[in-house]
Amino acid sequence: MILTPFVGALRSSKPLWVQDCIVQPVEALVTRHKGNWTMKSTFTAATATRGNSGETGTDFAPEAVSEISESLRALLADAFTLYVKTKNFHWHMTGRHFRDYHLLLDEQADQILAMTDDIAERARKIGGTTLRSIADIVRHQRLRDNEQEHVSPKGMLSELRQDSLQFIHFLRAAHAVCDQHRDVALASLIENWIDQTERRAWFLTETVEEL
Repeated sequence: MILTPFVGALRSSKPLWVQDCIVQPVEALVTRHKGNWTMKSTFTAATATRGNSGETGTDFAPEAVSEISESLRALLADAFTLYVKTKNFHWHMTGRHFRDYHLLLDEQADQILAMTDDIAERARKIGGTTLRSIADIVRHQRLRDNEQEHVSPKGMLSELRQDSLQFIHFLRAAHAVCDQHRDVALASLIENWIDQTERRAWFLTETVEEL
């Protein structure tokens, strides 16, 4: 952007207040090259570093971002593992209570899946990273898959109940990490997820008791 006419006009002005209040600030923003005045570049090495640093609007220290994000990656991997297992048992349910159990597990699977986006986006929101692939899930998951050909209805519900209790344990551990770094926003989310998971475990416990 060539500013020669504009700057030249300003410099020809006589009043001192014009020089002090207008010309000097403008010249601070422009540079002269081959007789023409153009806008100075504000791009510097420091600007380049800052632009690629992954900084966000949060005030967490890098160590806090790393620890919280690592905790969230493991939680996300376990949530996907529990979701797939719940859908697996939903699809392969059998027996005289098929309809009731089939619908129960479908409802629980939907609730588990709904958590995953919030878990992943929380990590990104604070400047961390999240899972990128199925292989990444496998590396971070703590809950075990179930690939057995035949599982009884009671076996399915009992295993999901146990996994839900284990998942609650993982959620509480993640909450402790939040407390350590004063991540109150994530702590609030985790408290809701604990409540939801306890409710699922409660339903599974009461259902298993009648088998």
